[in-house]
Amino acid sequence: MKQEQVEQFRRWFEEYTSRFLRDDEYVNIHIRLKQDHTKKTCEEILYLAEQLALEESQRYVAEVIALFHDIGRFPQFAMYRTYKDVLSVDHCHLGVEVLAQEGILGCLRREEKQWVETAVEHHGRKSLPVDLRGQALLFTKLIRDADKLDIYRIVLANYRAFHHEPAKFSFEIELPDEPGYSPAVLDAVVNAGAVDYNDLRTMNDMKLCQLGWVYDMNFVAALECLQQRGYIEELLNLLPQNDDMQRVRRKILEYLESRLAPVS
Repeated sequence: MKQEQVEQFRRWFEEYTSRFLRDDEYVNIHIRLKQDHTKKTCEEILYLAEQLALEESQRYVAEVIALFHDIGRFPQFAMYRTYKDVLSVDHCHLGVEVLAQEGILGCLRREEKQWVETAVEHHGRKSLPVDLRGQALLFTKLIRDADKLDIYRIVLANYRAFHHEPAKFSFEIELPDEPGYSPAVLDAVVNAGAVDYNDLRTMNDMKLCQLGWVYDMNFVAALECLQQRGYIEELLNLLPQNDDMQRVRRKILEYLESRLAPVS
């Protein structure tokens, strides 16, 4: 892949996503949110690629994957007015369909096209296929980490805004802000397991789920970003301060410490 191809893809992304802006400010703020998220995710993935000392051609592929990873979100929200896949469509699969319908990847070599499509298809999955190998696995892991890093930024900003002035909060609220939390979600996070999204009932469940993402981060450089930016500590402080949450705090911080410990 070449730099001029990346620049071509950037121009296409701006043109394509701008098609979904309309005379509906609720839709527009969500479209702009994803445009901004995409640009930030590109920055995150390039940082991770640099930390991993990837070659220039690999960095180009990584950036294009980040550019297109959420391309399915734009028609999804325009049509359904939600980003919840269970209430609309699978945005990962839709993203691959959009790329195919638009023919935007036709200029790439076959393996590059496959890497992009595979990473877009699996970036939001609960777990990765066991048969992913080589560059496809590397790029998919990269986008999963980069995506989560920026989602932490977004959700924490949203939590701050919502708790400060909930009546003026403009974005979609997926779960009610209630004091409780689901035992199944708590159990999964405390035991370093994967949270079943069907168990999410409250905003606290979502916060717990997002804390549990640390177990699915692939690269130490990504975990270092989480720690340095204070995302995990802030998320922990947004939860009820009780014995259950102290267990969560200990588990999450112990895990981070173990992953970030220098290799002797």
